[in-house]
Amino acid sequence: MTPAPPEAAPEPPAPARLRPADLAGLATVGLRTRKLRAALSALGIAIGTAAIVAVLGLATSSQAGLLAEIGRLGTNLLTVANGQELNGQTAELPDAAPGMIGRLPGVLDVQYTAAVSGAGVYRSPLVPPIDTDGLTVTAASLGLPAVAGTSVAQGGYLNAATAGEPVAVLGAEAAQLMGIDRIWPGERIWVGGRWFYLAGILNPAPLAPQLDASVLIGFPAAEKYLGLDGHPAQIYLRTVNTQAATTAVDNLLAAQANPENPSAVNVSQPSSALTAQADAAGAFNTLFLGLGAVALLVGAVGVANIMIISVLERRQEIGLRRALGATRGQIRVQFLAEAVLLALVGGAVGDVAGIAATAVYAHAKGWAIVIPPEAWAGGLGAALLIGALAGLLPAIRAARLTPTQALWTL
Repeated sequence: MTPAPPEAAPEPPAPARLRPADLAGLATVGLRTRKLRAALSALGIAIGTAAIVAVLGLATSSQAGLLAEIGRLGTNLLTVANGQELNGQTAELPDAAPGMIGRLPGVLDVQYTAAVSGAGVYRSPLVPPIDTDGLTVTAASLGLPAVAGTSVAQGGYLNAATAGEPVAVLGAEAAQLMGIDRIWPGERIWVGGRWFYLAGILNPAPLAPQLDASVLIGFPAAEKYLGLDGHPAQIYLRTVNTQAATTAVDNLLAAQANPENPSAVNVSQPSSALTAQADAAGAFNTLFLGLGAVALLVGAVGVANIMIISVLERRQEIGLRRALGATRGQIRVQFLAEAVLLALVGGAVGDVAGIAATAVYAHAKGWAIVIPPEAWAGGLGAALLIGALAGLLPAIRAARLTPTQALWTL
């Protein structure tokens, strides 16, 4: 009788699969038990992410604000100014230049100014003559504010009646330097050795900043009281609001303003400066994004550090889980998920901080609040990538521990 064959040894049970809910719980163990250390490690990630979001958000909001201002002011303003002769002396524009420019097809309105040399401006005759604050006296035509892209903030502007009297209007910067923020009845300033009554204060003129530091008076008053005997120094004109019309007028302006010497005429389009500023709004983005990247790198070092320490401190936990059937892959995924979660928390906090900083600053500047999707998504994606890279080595080291090594107490 043949003996019965020995029974085969039972196969070890297959390890239980690590469900997403279980993985989420395991990933938070180290963070919940070491809150302060986890918070400090996530802070570097948050600072770097906030810097990235704020830099891109502020650059985009600034550009949107400039483009909105350009749209409001228009791109159809052209200026004509005195140039230089071949001998280096200033070339004067003819007296008839404004009228000749107004005859060009496509020109809607023409206004002009002339500087009054030798006339100081002071709050009172008691102010030392040396304290000029860089203010200038400028004779101006009556329709200047609308053409130059500004308006009256306080009081009124010059009119046909006040243009020949000792009456002045302050530019925005001139009013600020003189400490005048509103027009009171009988308000006067000392101009060219005599009193001039104040009629109004202008708003800032982004397209004509030279007007901001000027005290504007009428041409008849400048000739009568301050001895003005000069030609127009600056001419402002508005064209039909199309690029083709503005370009056509621009090409003819120099010859039309001074037919005898077109090369001695300076023609410019002030809105082009704002357009260049809008194009250069992100010029320093690379620098600040680099600083944000450095902060993210510091955060990555912090995450890697806390994960390495966590592996050393939790050897017994790793050994116990391995003894209960956890695989190397499950240990690796647990610690990698913990590092990723830590980085994601820092990235989310950084996104919120960067968006808040952008909103506060843009609101203070009067800009539209624009947060490009690539800013917050990129910051969160960078945090996720850094967390994965920083946690990879500690996760591999944790997975390599055998149950015997992990349970051995140093």
